[in-house]
Amino acid sequence: MRPGLSLRVSQHLALTPQLQQSIRLLQLSTLEMAQEVEQMLDENPFLERGDEQADREAFGLEQQDAPVPAGDRIAEQAVQTDAATEGPASDDGSDIEAQTDGSSPLEESWDGDGSVEMAPDDAEWGGDAPARGTGDDDDSRSAAELARAPVTLQAHLHDQARCLRLNPHEQAALYFLIESLNEDGYLTESLEELAADFWRQLYPDAGTDPAPEEWDEAGEYLRMALGWLHSMDPSGVGARDLRECLRLQILELRNSPQAQAALAICQQPTELIARRDVRRLAALCGLEEDLGRLGLALIASLEPKPGRRFADAERNVIVPDVIVSRAGRGFKVQLNPDVMPRLRLQDAYAGALKQGRGARDAEGGHAAMQQRLQEARWFIKNIQQRFDTILRVSSAIVERQRNFFMHGELAMRPLVLREIADELGLHESTISRVTTAKYMATPFGTYELKYFFGSSLGTETGGNASSTAVRALLKQFITAEDPAKPLSDNQLSDLLKEQGIECARRTVAKYREALRIAPANLRKQL
Repeated sequence: MRPGLSLRVSQHLALTPQLQQSIRLLQLSTLEMAQEVEQMLDENPFLERGDEQADREAFGLEQQDAPVPAGDRIAEQAVQTDAATEGPASDDGSDIEAQTDGSSPLEESWDGDGSVEMAPDDAEWGGDAPARGTGDDDDSRSAAELARAPVTLQAHLHDQARCLRLNPHEQAALYFLIESLNEDGYLTESLEELAADFWRQLYPDAGTDPAPEEWDEAGEYLRMALGWLHSMDPSGVGARDLRECLRLQILELRNSPQAQAALAICQQPTELIARRDVRRLAALCGLEEDLGRLGLALIASLEPKPGRRFADAERNVIVPDVIVSRAGRGFKVQLNPDVMPRLRLQDAYAGALKQGRGARDAEGGHAAMQQRLQEARWFIKNIQQRFDTILRVSSAIVERQRNFFMHGELAMRPLVLREIADELGLHESTISRVTTAKYMATPFGTYELKYFFGSSLGTETGGNASSTAVRALLKQFITAEDPAKPLSDNQLSDLLKEQGIECARRTVAKYREALRIAPANLRKQL
């Protein structure tokens, strides 16, 4: 075979860096977006925070009917072609969607019926957002802020340890155990493993392994410290497993027959306790059934996670991206100004770059700085486009799920990503990215945007019921059930059929597990 040269003409489609950045920013959560902004502020000298919002680019809600550039349409078609070859769009946003298509099949009815008021004014871009504080020292914090500061489990235990009269080695052992606790208040490592680490902390300069007598000494200190830890508040802290945690809490109660029965029941297999099998437990412990019920009731009142009340609740707070409020007979949809970064170009640097163009061209540095300036402009534009898309999708959801905002989750209607995508002229993967890790504050609480999408179940009348509404109905049935005779999955399925909803027992079990509701045998109360 002879080597040779050939010339071939072909077309290749590629996403520009600007489009890639737009896609990546769209799928970020609020926290990830804030981290991305901080990183860009550190890396790009042409970006800075502004007291006023950045100039609004000519795109988004005000330009939704403007024709899309040919390059963006080609990129959109290329991404949709790739998505079609790989499979249908999924809810996890695995498909890639390049750019928003300006044409919409329902553009003439986008304003809706007047029940949804959109607020695409300039204040959306952070004009009302509070400025970030500049002082981080403790002197600037008020007494009320210090009083509201959460107390951690370790801090609470250290306060108690200071009241004990211990020698330095005993203090070090107790401090070591307290710092080894997980957030639930458990010791996840054995004393032997902890003893090795504790000895290395006591003698950091020792290069060899400890001698047997030194190992025993470290273990003895930890065993004494463990006894002191078990006597501290909260009760049950420092346990190695659930059985020991329950036992420590029972031992602090009065020496009553009920406590003695609970202590004996704790030594039995956990499966029997979870099933509340009173007869077998009473027989294994040599107790009467009535006393066994009292012992199980005492165990049910104990705290399986002693460190739960010290958990930092602030880290679980969800900051909504969109706020929905009542406005007359309809609803107003607006972006949350607290989550929108206020960015602008650094005028001084941009002006200096423009004035010094001739001097820097010779060194080749001007082109690199010009690229950084263009990246800053792209970043501001892509952020604004991200919030525009979130607002458009949220407004469409509110218009489709208007009954939910008036009557609650029982009035939720079936909705899939394709419906919103077709209405807004976007790809399903774009809707999936927008609805993932984005939250909406409603009169009934804060929900992820994905919450408003659900499959449909058939009804006797030939209509459809949302799976979200069915789950809410199941929760209502279980809340109203007799605790002594809880409803089984078959009975719940029959109740749904009485409401005209066809739902099999396996589907009921799936919805019940999604709601984190135990089966009937575990819900039965004594």
